[in-house]
Amino acid sequence: MSRRLGQHFLTDRRALARIADTLALTGTETVVEIGPGRGALTELLLARAARVVAIELDASLADQLRIRFPNLELIQADVRDVVLADAAGGGPYVLAGNIPYYITTPILFHALEPPMPRRSVFLVQKEVADRVVAEPGSKIYGALSVNVQAVATATFIARVPPAAFSPPPKVDSAILLLEPRPDPLITPAEQAKFSKTVIAAFGLRRKQMRRVVRTLAELSPETADQILNEAGIDAESRPETLSPQSFVSLFSALGAMR
Repeated sequence: MSRRLGQHFLTDRRALARIADTLALTGTETVVEIGPGRGALTELLLARAARVVAIELDASLADQLRIRFPNLELIQADVRDVVLADAAGGGPYVLAGNIPYYITTPILFHALEPPMPRRSVFLVQKEVADRVVAEPGSKIYGALSVNVQAVATATFIARVPPAAFSPPPKVDSAILLLEPRPDPLITPAEQAKFSKTVIAAFGLRRKQMRRVVRTLAELSPETADQILNEAGIDAESRPETLSPQSFVSLFSALGAMR
């Protein structure tokens, strides 16, 4: 176990089964697993899926997994350096993983890169899961909420207590389900730029949208008001009150201005 890698291994059988159940496997799927660790979830996935590809950074754990599961396809790498769709072989796949707390947000953004998995089930810090599913106007609603909800439906499945892990973390965890929206608000080609715009806007979350737009695009107050009017956004509102659709409208209005 490496504290440097933020490893807390899920050992509770009910929680492991809940993750596998939420993936809704039929025996025909390819599953990409992030951070298999000692293989507790891997064992369930191999029994339920046609193919499992695991991505593990820790060399010692990777060696143990190869010995324990001869039919497991294992990639020893930092998941952020792996194109997930390529790891799955280029076809449809589902994604699962116990994500280290210290890189949770980068991995979630990585998992949203197109082409997205048909379903993703993550074990994350509960605070992160709460932020992902947060609604506009709440204190925890932010860039992560908007960027996820613009392209996926997020569902909080269950809380997982510290005692379910070895060693126990100091915070609660949660099982989070992400499924691609049938009507994504942003195209795959625009997704990266949209994400940057949303992150920049929430960097000014205490400012009114007039000031936010002026700062982001270096505009006059008059031009900023015009863009906000075209997007149907109150110039005196703040980023945390805007829905994902409103952010998309703003992104489109800014793009048209450029």
